[in-house]
Amino acid sequence: MPANYLKMILNARVYEVARETPLEPAVRLGQRLGNPVWMKREDLQRVFSFKIRGAYNKIAHLSDEECARGVIAASAGNHAQGVALGARHRGVKALIVMPRTTPQIKVAAVRSYGARTVMHGDSYDEANEHAQQLAVEKGLVFIHPFDDPQVIAGQGTVAMELLRQHTGHPHAVFVPVGGGGLIAGMAVYIKQLRPEIRVIGVEPDDAPSLYQALTAKRRVLLKQVGIFADGTAVRQVGKENFKLARRFVDEVILVSTDEICAAIKDIFDDTRSIVEPAGALAVAGLKKYVAREGLRDRELIAINSGANMNFDRLRHVAERAELGERREALLAVTIPERPGSFRRFCKALWQRSITEFNYRFADASRAHVYAGVELADGETERQILVEQLREDGYPVIDMTDNEVAKLHIRYMVGGRAPSLDTEILYRFEFPERPGALLRFLTAIGERWNISLFHYRNHGAAYGRVLVGIQVPASGRREFREFLDSTGYPYWEETGNPVYDLFLGRG
Repeated sequence: MPANYLKMILNARVYEVARETPLEPAVRLGQRLGNPVWMKREDLQRVFSFKIRGAYNKIAHLSDEECARGVIAASAGNHAQGVALGARHRGVKALIVMPRTTPQIKVAAVRSYGARTVMHGDSYDEANEHAQQLAVEKGLVFIHPFDDPQVIAGQGTVAMELLRQHTGHPHAVFVPVGGGGLIAGMAVYIKQLRPEIRVIGVEPDDAPSLYQALTAKRRVLLKQVGIFADGTAVRQVGKENFKLARRFVDEVILVSTDEICAAIKDIFDDTRSIVEPAGALAVAGLKKYVAREGLRDRELIAINSGANMNFDRLRHVAERAELGERREALLAVTIPERPGSFRRFCKALWQRSITEFNYRFADASRAHVYAGVELADGETERQILVEQLREDGYPVIDMTDNEVAKLHIRYMVGGRAPSLDTEILYRFEFPERPGALLRFLTAIGERWNISLFHYRNHGAAYGRVLVGIQVPASGRREFREFLDSTGYPYWEETGNPVYDLFLGRG
């Protein structure tokens, strides 16, 4: 069985449409991790994913009679593009069934290659079931995205290139896993030629189909899967893929959404390219493996498997990347409700930069603050910070791993404060540099009470702050003179209808 796959990989017909992708050093990431790191750039394929290899290899081996019938596939996007392009190259009609949750960028790409699309279901499995039915009804040839020997062999050409390109001594190759086509093809090739190299799969922790199967020693049908890494959102690993993985894969590592986002940023920092969540799995797993093993000076390779990223996901990725890298802590802190409390709290953070600050007046004695704090030393520093704040008398809840807090509460801190008749609202800008927020709060001093505060560091040159301040009518002139003296640009927003609708007295 393994020998047949080796021959199939060596004779795979992928290069009629696919290209040999570069194996590039990730210098910045490698220096940070203390291990040389390389990235296999499958995101540079014509369809921005490795899937073109397996899809076309399958189509290239179809008979003339099968080509005349036409082909059908089910896919969340990347396999669909491979099938569509491969079918066009051979002059074969293609029908693609895609989940309704598929990013629009992938749907548009499939249609651009001339394939017809049918949107069905909310997951790959629902789309796959419908595609199987249509294949029988219409007499079409079904092109499976992973559970097919020719598809597996096509994906295995990634390993064939990799071993030819890397002349050193890799300790491990990290491979993203969905249905298992890529890792099965790569593992069977690598382990026959270089058995000392570890082959490590990486899956999202909310879609662990291979991880669960290896643990149970049988294929497991997951009840549900997360769709953030939609390219690997598969409920059950393929039958042939699992058989190969049990024999040739060393282990599978699970990574969180935050860790995937951090890996997307790592790849961008080294390549200036943005991969999709599934495309960053290998780098996320590589980082986790290095931390777990305490690895130093070992050669590591990650497969950047795809770059079909929906643009509107970038906002979420940017918000979560620092959390995934453990460079930001999210804290709920209770402070006294009196002038100067914000400033004293900032001083208690020991010059750490504040990345986010959300607050709305609730009662006359206490204020509950949602704060993001920049970390330099990850998990250890976060624990020390929480202990320091508690020693200083601040009640603290660590929300860094609280999904509700990260996804929802950070955008909902607020509400009305009907008793604040003297509140006025201002928007400020100030140069974004370490300690800038503390200097801003120090400038306000203790003359006026802050009743509303929102700040989020967006990596721009200027910080933007929205502040509600209690100023009696008799003191407004003095307050405006104070604002002029700060030198910060400011705009009054008290009359803004949005303020009145959502935050004001109503």
